[in-house]
Parts: sequence; structure tokens; C-alpha cells
Amino acid sequence: MTVLPMRRAARTSGNPWFRRSPRLAWMVAGALFAAVLSLRLLSGTPVDAYSMLYALPVALVAATSGLRAGAGAGLVGVGLTVLWTVVQDVSLTPTGWASRVLPLLLLGVLLGHATDRERRAEVERRRLQAAALLHREAIEINDTLVQGMVAAKWSLDSGQVDTGKEILEQTVAQAHDLVSGLIRRADMGSRAESLE
Repeated sequence: MTVLPMRRAARTSGNPWFRRSPRLAWMVAGALFAAVLSLRLLSGTPVDAYSMLYALPVALVAATSGLRAGAGAGLVGVGLTVLWTVVQDVSLTPTGWASRVLPLLLLGVLLGHATDRERRAEVERRRLQAAALLHREAIEINDTLVQGMVAAKWSLDSGQVDTGKEILEQTVAQAHDLVSGLIRRADMGSRAESLE
């Protein structure tokens, strides 16, 4: 397998861009934090709601990397708000602080938690899908082997020894092919080769 098909599969996997390129998402979030801080420091008054724009990078980080990163991004937004109040010598009331701090922290924590849960659910869905596929394949192998052995036994019991041996040999060959195919598909090529 080459690297190129894997990259193409990653691009078309249905994941949003920030999940496919977390490093880029973190760089965009950093640029957004810097842009909002610059806007906050260079224009407007304390009553302007520019600080709420920190919600954009917080949401991006939380949706990209989960709960811990989302909570950390919320804290970064709060820290930059504190920096703005110190640099601009702004005095905020407790309500003013709460209206700027709580939404950022809650957004980071709640969206990050939801992202982690969604990822765990996707891992579980894939695990169940793989288990269902293995179950179907096990049934197919079982049916093939049991039918072949029953037919061989019936032939042997009825005195058709050559036919029974031929059916048994075919059943063993089918079993080998089925198991080798499963091993190769499980990326255990060297072990599959040693069986042949």
C-alpha cells in the first residue's frame, strides 16, 4: 500500500477540516486569539462585546481536541481578558467578569466534553462494526466447514470412501483459503504466507 491512497482517504473521510488537520486548527485558533486581543486593545470601549469573540478560537480548539484542550482554550480566553483589563486599566463589575468568563469556560468544557463523547462513540461504532463483520465471517466459515464435513461423513458412511476423501480435501482447502484470507485482511501477511 502506498501513502497516497491513505492521504486521499483522509481528505474524503467526512471529517471536518479541523479534525483532519489539528495543527492547522491550533494555528488558526492562535491567530484568532491574537486578532481578538488586538481588536480589544486597539479599539472600542469596555462595554463593547469584543471579548465574546474569544468564543471562536475556544470552540475551534474544543471541537478539534476535546475537553482538556477546550477548557485550556477557555482559560486562555479568560487570561487574555485579564490582560486587556490590566493593560487598558479597565475596572469590571462582578457581573461584567461573569459575563465574559463563564461563557468562555462553559463553551470550552461543554463542547470539549461533547467532542470527546463523539469520538468515543465513533470508536465504539467501529468496534461493533468490526465485531459484526467477524461474526458474519465466522458464520460463513462455520457453515462451509460443517457442510463439507457432513457431506464427507455421509459419503464415508455410505461406503463412498474416495468421494468422502475428495470432499474432505476440498473442505480443508476451503478452510485454509478462508482463514488465510482473514489473516491477510487483518494485516498479518507474514503469518498468512507461512501457512502456505
